[in-house]
Amino acid sequence: MRTKGTADTVPWPAEFRSALEGFCRYLTSERGRSEHTVRAYESDVTQLLDFALGSGIVALKDLDLSVLRGWLGELSSSGQARSTLARRAATARSFANWALREELISENPALRLRAPKKEKTLPGVLRSGQVEELFKTMQAAAAEGEPVALRDRAMVELLYATGVRVGELSGLDIDDLDPDRRTLRVLGKGNKERTVPYGLPAALAVDDWLRRGRPALAVPESGPALFLGKRGRRVDQRQVRGVVAELLEALPDTSATGPHALRHSAATHLLDGGADLRAVQEILGHSSLATTQLYTHVSVDRLRQSYSQAHPRA
Repeated sequence: MRTKGTADTVPWPAEFRSALEGFCRYLTSERGRSEHTVRAYESDVTQLLDFALGSGIVALKDLDLSVLRGWLGELSSSGQARSTLARRAATARSFANWALREELISENPALRLRAPKKEKTLPGVLRSGQVEELFKTMQAAAAEGEPVALRDRAMVELLYATGVRVGELSGLDIDDLDPDRRTLRVLGKGNKERTVPYGLPAALAVDDWLRRGRPALAVPESGPALFLGKRGRRVDQRQVRGVVAELLEALPDTSATGPHALRHSAATHLLDGGADLRAVQEILGHSSLATTQLYTHVSVDRLRQSYSQAHPRA
């Protein structure tokens, strides 16, 4: 944790250090944020307080709107993306709200803070034919029974079948599976639990991994982890990303990259197939329906493209 301002010769006021520590504890204990998310918040608030100190602010009560705007302005001048500016503005608002609640400040300086809206770009999505090609490749590789190939096939099948995030997949335990009902218990963002269904292809791939692959890699330290790395410990997110990235790179004519592309594809294909938007929201674990609605834009875009190609008077 940072204890000094931008210049090493300028120490942070004790109030700054205490506030940063308290805010991080609040994010962890009350908001249930992940370690990764808390680190991101901590970094943003550290930079904000560094800027405030450089502007002559040595007490939180003197943190005002002009300082917050000056901080975002400096970030913008340095070439920060709009999405980054929006995130840091959100961090400033969260920090100010918390500080007001804790009576560290008497007024909230972030109430009128605005940042550029995040760019909404359509996610890279696989076509149905590309999904089939992907799984044919994986099935062929797994046919020889090599444990890692069996694991990779099961992981990718589950990612596409359920639309889970890569962190949710790597955190799965064997007991999270209900093979009879073909459902998966997932612990998502904010420690929110949800149940997600999956289909027969994923069920067969996971069963094959559990019967032939996992026993070959398991060690005493494996614990209940569903998916294991080559050394027998729980697979980490970096390994999963590497597996998916390599598979997608081998596919021609696609902008889809990484595990999130499988999540995007699953959501889009569900909506293309007529799934209810609320059901897709529940499956993906989105707290807001507006987030899920992004995929309706993808589906409409595909509909428009199909119309243009097929209708004689398009």
